[in-house]
Amino acid sequence: MKPVISRALSLSALLVLNGCSLLPMVGPDYQLPSFSLPAFWSTTPTTAATAPASELASWWRQLDDPLLDRLIDEALAGSVDLKLAQSRLQQARASREQAVSGLFPALTASAGASRNKSSSAISTLPTRTLYDAGFDASWEIDLFGGTWRGVEAATAELAASQASLHNVRVSLLAEVAQNYVELRAFQHRLAIARDNLASQSETVQITEWRNQAGLASSSDVEQARTSREQTRASIPDLEIGRVAAENRLAVLLGKNPGALHGELAEMKDFPPVPASVGAGIPADVLRQRPDLIVAERTLAAETARLGQKQAQRFPSLNLGGSFGWQAYSFGALGGSDTLMRAISGTLAATLFDGGRLRSAVAIQSAVQEQALLSYQSGVLGALEEVENALTAYAASRERLEARQAAAEAARNAASLARNLYQSGLTDFQKVLETERTRLSAEDSLATAQGNRLTSLITLYKALGGGWQQAAPTTENEKS
Repeated sequence: MKPVISRALSLSALLVLNGCSLLPMVGPDYQLPSFSLPAFWSTTPTTAATAPASELASWWRQLDDPLLDRLIDEALAGSVDLKLAQSRLQQARASREQAVSGLFPALTASAGASRNKSSSAISTLPTRTLYDAGFDASWEIDLFGGTWRGVEAATAELAASQASLHNVRVSLLAEVAQNYVELRAFQHRLAIARDNLASQSETVQITEWRNQAGLASSSDVEQARTSREQTRASIPDLEIGRVAAENRLAVLLGKNPGALHGELAEMKDFPPVPASVGAGIPADVLRQRPDLIVAERTLAAETARLGQKQAQRFPSLNLGGSFGWQAYSFGALGGSDTLMRAISGTLAATLFDGGRLRSAVAIQSAVQEQALLSYQSGVLGALEEVENALTAYAASRERLEARQAAAEAARNAASLARNLYQSGLTDFQKVLETERTRLSAEDSLATAQGNRLTSLITLYKALGGGWQQAAPTTENEKS
């Protein structure tokens, strides 16, 4: 009998350690969904070119701004959101280890002593101490793959957590760059507003002199003052925007608001726009965007969970065993006459539960379908985001060129009107109109310069730039 039991235990161990490959695995095997994707983007910027994955992974370096590079490095080291995602990844890794442990037996050791007092009529030794020590083992054999499906689900969830970490990184890098560009845009708009305020103050002074000489009316003076004060009133709002962008940058870096004021106070030029953008093809989005990887791995996990639920409807086999010693004296423990051994096996199946297990399978099947639809929706949304970002980036170039031409024309018109007014060849209303137009055109130009860079950053984010994909692994990798 003992050799039979030993062989049964050995066979069970081999089955478990080999992933129950010799036993039926219930539930669907995961298959990567296929989608009909366009071969090319419908909108492509004229400067687009295919770029290597490494360039997309560090896209911000294409902007050639050392300060931005340093801010991003600090954000990667100090971001609270990134640390939170890393903690969740550690949790997912521990959850997978816990799932894997279900494939192996549990072994416990125990030692104890008990003191019993019997009636003197029964025993000549009414008080005795019983000592015991030994080992207990229990093992649930994964007959139909339920435990292994749990390992598959935990493995997929671990990959989803890893991709979530990459997704936080992608969003973090884009937000740091966008706020940096926004800060520069507010600084340029503030400089424009202050330059125009100084110019309008000179206009007010000239108008007052002409009024004193009888060459301009008091109405002209008041109109000049009104225009100047309107420009002055716009400065606080621009300053609020600048401070908000600066504080947001500090928080993204894991620092207190205002911590970056010293190094960001000086106005600098906008980062240059790179000559080319690696847009790639639509199929690249599926592997480049970490949020889609999260959705796909979540679908894989829910598919494995479905098999796990189905396995619960089948019989389960539990093996148990104990090995130890028991004696009435501590020194006698370990002797051959105190040895105890026991082996047990239980095959159990649910005969009736009112449909609870069947409902659990139906619920999980619906969850799996929802995960599939979420993944499909995510793919369509990602394609839409890239198409919109490509269109916006292409349009930003045309807008910027038009704003540059308009600003140049507005400066010339304002200068000519001012010279004509000083010569008495035009009325003051023309001066006010051209100065307002110049302020608006220059402010719009600074905004367009910022939008050009922001649209580029949005495109890189939509493409999934900001992380480097590791070498691919097999779908059924078990370690």
